[in-house]
Amino acid sequence: MSGPIRVLVVDGHGTLSRTLGRLQERRDELDLLGAVSGPEAALRRCRADGPDVVLMAVEPGGIDGLETAGRIRRACPDTKVIVLSRPCGPDLIARALAAGACGYVPETTPIDDLLAVIRRAASGEIVMAEEDLLRVLDLLRDRPEPGQAGGSALRHLTVRETEVLRALAAGDTTAGIAEQLGISPMTVQSHVKSILAKLGVHSKIEAVTLAWRHGLAAVRGA
Repeated sequence: MSGPIRVLVVDGHGTLSRTLGRLQERRDELDLLGAVSGPEAALRRCRADGPDVVLMAVEPGGIDGLETAGRIRRACPDTKVIVLSRPCGPDLIARALAAGACGYVPETTPIDDLLAVIRRAASGEIVMAEEDLLRVLDLLRDRPEPGQAGGSALRHLTVRETEVLRALAAGDTTAGIAEQLGISPMTVQSHVKSILAKLGVHSKIEAVTLAWRHGLAAVRGA
């Protein structure tokens, strides 16, 4: 990505005020679009400004932020959502991924580490510490899977689709996958659409989570 990364902060409880101040000091790397506090305001700003990344503050016991994350992803599919929260259990992280977030980081993450996470998210990577991913996978293994989105559905992928899904799980971007496989970015996007349809899921993160869950790809965290 060329130029500053466009970032919107969604913080309904004022928990990221210090983080927002630190981000404002890094305007050479970020185009900080400001902060909003409610879901409707967040959706309006995302539709109007098209941020590359949304930093979403979520309270461990609440679901409003997760619902907002899902609405943002549906309305602005090119916007990446990173959930920031106090240390929390795997259930909240799993729900964040299901909502379409590309990752989770603690709200106390040092600013340089957060900037690295923002850059990785903007380039299409999944951003989460490996130990958090493993906790989520342990939780998911004990849960029944809805619909066709399971191990049997993974077997319906073609060889090329499996290669694309593994590359996504490794954190590769569309451009990186295209170069790696010797195909065009548009072809990669076509394969991704087919993967989502076959697995019965709505986002790349859900597809990747299935790949991790069933051992099709190795877990790679932040």
